Amino acid sequence: MEKGRGATLVVGLMFILLGVFFLVMQLVPGLRGWLDPGFWWPLAIVAVGVLLLLLGVVTSAPALVVPACIFAGIGALLFWQNATGRWGTWAYAWTLIPGFVGVGLFLLGLVSSKERQSIAAGLWLMFISGVMFLVFGSLFGGFRGPWRQLAAYWPLLLIAGGLLTLLEVVLRPRR
Repeated sequence: MEKGRGATLVVGLMFILLGVFFLVMQLVPGLRGWLDPGFWWPLAIVAVGVLLLLLGVVTSAPALVVPACIFAGIGALLFWQNATGRWGTWAYAWTLIPGFVGVGLFLLGLVSSKERQSIAAGLWLMFISGVMFLVFGSLFGGFRGPWRQLAAYWPLLLIAGGLLTLLEVVLRPRR
């Protein structure tokens, strides 16, 4: 499929889906309470991520997977915060954003043979993001129940990251 036709196809499908959604909302008023935009608004951000992913697939632009993962991840995080009312988790939840970039880079490396080196970069970003999430979550008391005990051991992840870095330096072939 040609790039221009594919993008036009995705845009056309999105218009049709939006039209069906709004038509159903008008014809079945009982759904309005269930589909309260005050509750579901973060899914619009996830939808932007899905649209970027579809555009990337249709237009053969695999690099769009990175911003698609960022939008989808932030949208999912906002959805959880909106559903639970735990907006204070932004004190440490922001540390997940580099992890969303890492997921995008990892997926980019999987789908594009030209971008294989981004797999390792994506894994590193996910690891660093996870460590930062545990560190800041522990410092700001964001974990409850059994996670609180597990989060106390975040320094072990720093040690593991340091060991992995040293191993990479030692095992890397010299030029």
